[in-house]
Amino acid sequence: MKKTLIGCSVALGLFAAFSCSSPDKQEQGTEKTVHVDIPFLQEVSVKYYFEEPSVNLEKVFMDRNGTLQVLSDQGLLRPHDGQFLYPGTMVNDRTYLPMKDKNLKDMGIFQDQFVYLDDKAVLSNAWAGAVYVPHGLPNAKHFKAGKDFSFLVSDGSQVAYLADPSLVWKGNIPSGRVLDLTYDTANDRFFILTSEKIYSYQIGADNVKEGFAGSGFTSFALVEEGKNLIVGTNDGYFTVSVSTQQQVGDRQNKLPWPVLTTVAEIHGNLWFGSEKGAFMKKDDGKYNYYFGERWLPGDIVKHLAPGKDNDVLILTDKGLSKLEFFEHTLQQKAEFFDKQVRERHIRYGFNSSLVGMEKGNINTGRLGDSDNDGLWTSMYLGGEAFRYAVTGEAEALQNIRESMDAMERLYTINPVEGFPSRSFARRGYIDQLSDPDRWQHASHPEWDWKATTSSDEAIGHIFVFGVVAELVEDKELKDQAVRLIDALMQHIVDNDWYLIDYDGKPTLWGKWHPDYVNNFPRMVGDRKLNSSNIVAMLQTAYHFTQKEIYKTKAFELMEDHGYLENMMVPMEQIGKAEEGTDEWAEMLSESWNHSDDEMYFLGYWGLYRYAFNDTLKAKYKESIIDHWESERPEKEGLWNIFTALVTPDNFDREEAIWYLQEYPMDLVNWSVSNSHRKDIELLEQNFRRQTTAEVLAPDELPIRRHNANRFGLDAGGMGRSESSAGDIWLLPYWMGRYLGVISGPEITD
Repeated sequence: MKKTLIGCSVALGLFAAFSCSSPDKQEQGTEKTVHVDIPFLQEVSVKYYFEEPSVNLEKVFMDRNGTLQVLSDQGLLRPHDGQFLYPGTMVNDRTYLPMKDKNLKDMGIFQDQFVYLDDKAVLSNAWAGAVYVPHGLPNAKHFKAGKDFSFLVSDGSQVAYLADPSLVWKGNIPSGRVLDLTYDTANDRFFILTSEKIYSYQIGADNVKEGFAGSGFTSFALVEEGKNLIVGTNDGYFTVSVSTQQQVGDRQNKLPWPVLTTVAEIHGNLWFGSEKGAFMKKDDGKYNYYFGERWLPGDIVKHLAPGKDNDVLILTDKGLSKLEFFEHTLQQKAEFFDKQVRERHIRYGFNSSLVGMEKGNINTGRLGDSDNDGLWTSMYLGGEAFRYAVTGEAEALQNIRESMDAMERLYTINPVEGFPSRSFARRGYIDQLSDPDRWQHASHPEWDWKATTSSDEAIGHIFVFGVVAELVEDKELKDQAVRLIDALMQHIVDNDWYLIDYDGKPTLWGKWHPDYVNNFPRMVGDRKLNSSNIVAMLQTAYHFTQKEIYKTKAFELMEDHGYLENMMVPMEQIGKAEEGTDEWAEMLSESWNHSDDEMYFLGYWGLYRYAFNDTLKAKYKESIIDHWESERPEKEGLWNIFTALVTPDNFDREEAIWYLQEYPMDLVNWSVSNSHRKDIELLEQNFRRQTTAEVLAPDELPIRRHNANRFGLDAGGMGRSESSAGDIWLLPYWMGRYLGVISGPEITD
């Protein structure tokens, strides 16, 4: 949710202020297509929970010293502890002993110092405590500072102007209850908001003047250096000219949520609080939306205020959020995510999720097993191999060794030659692992392994073994990768295009035989997918082993069984099976399968890069671009980067960078909701499961791997797990670095 996408592409004569260094080792992009990695604005949320339902949180402010205070209906609070990913709490503020006995009703900032309103006076502990101005309104609820220590106070029906320091004038509001006050510095006057009218009090006058009238007003703020008032309502907001007291433009109610609770101009940006989160208006008229516990302790926003530097304070019904905005590069983000993976997402060398967490507490989780331990590890391992090819870092090489050992053990822990297990785990815990019925005992008494391996595991393995064999300049690792490629592919060839499990039967998904593949109608995606994957796998095996059997078998499938023709079926022709087709085909074609996309693109590395000849390579390129064209609405970072492999001048570079920059740094699987939003265009149900006309930013969506639908709007994670950045983010970033479409970090002069 960036204010501005800060970045550039290297182009002749442009961005001369930047020192564009030569590409890192093995980076291959042309000047024309490289994203220059200069700092961009990233945000994270530091949350402070306060779960006492009987206490109503009202306002938050920060003074010139950086001290934060929260006003509640039972006194002052302050945040305690708290940092990104490690939430704090709010505790009673005991800084000034007498404040606990003050019947505080409102709070504000004047000259960057805290000022308070109680039932007797306006007061402050700044200025040596000299500010104490009695107001004569026992039921006072609101106040606002003017100039020279003058104040306007209201009890809801009356207003009192205080100066020098005494009561100067008191009067009644003609109708309605006062909701808020603000001060117009340029014209030395106050504005007074009720639910139906905006009044003004001009200093020196003996009455209030009625201004704009309407209904449903909830909040307001002076903006644009006092030129306009933004008025929040229970159905959006509108602008009122301060000079004419007339509405400017139309009411804006196509918002993330239109029932507004507070409005503020903060650091030059217009912010809104609502009953369902907070949002900031961007330069293009759209909104950055902050909703759910990734960003906020509670749903209902009570108050907004500026924090230190670019920070924004958001007070909710259940606590405070401090949105911290800071500049960093993609490289720095990669370093953060690398630490995230290594510290808490490596299980026996696998790239794993942290599960069983308590409400986002990463210290309460455990490393979880998965059906796809091999696949997720292949994707993380691929990123590390690209990283090593670019940087030559010893740390990356060691990461590769550890994960390659885990991958090899998938083959050796079970009794079936060349068969990759899904996962392995220490014995005695099968009933606590996922899919207990799929686990088998290994010959070693300490270990169990998981059977039923699927085709997505197989293509992931071949993808990364090819990457390691080609790019990692380490003979032991190269030999290990080639050995594993050969083992898996020999198993598939020897078993007539099937993965054969411990029971001697094909696994449910490990099938590439023509009788299986060509049994699907032309429009069912599995026919095209399985053809594409097996040819990619055979090409990779031939490229690194030079065994003719792999080349011969590949051409046999393409020429005698139509696999090349299957691969060339345009994506626009993929759809639901016709009525009367077998139930399996109908089930597989009910809607677009995003796991298939992941399998296709992982396979494209070996399909295109290790093509048998230029004629086939041209056909593969055509097929890959056709697929990418259908995926472009998702703005999926990895698919765009993969496409740079075949067309480096046209792969939606800006969207790829947008994905990497916008992905949240908090990868906890919080509950996320967007389907209620009024600022999105919902689409009718469709085959591709595209829910909205335009995909939302990654940091507004649930955390999802690349095999998920990026148009899915809601999820109920509840903070019970944390995903690894290894496959989600590090793979597209480091692949982009290797392909030369993302530069190393650049420093301005």
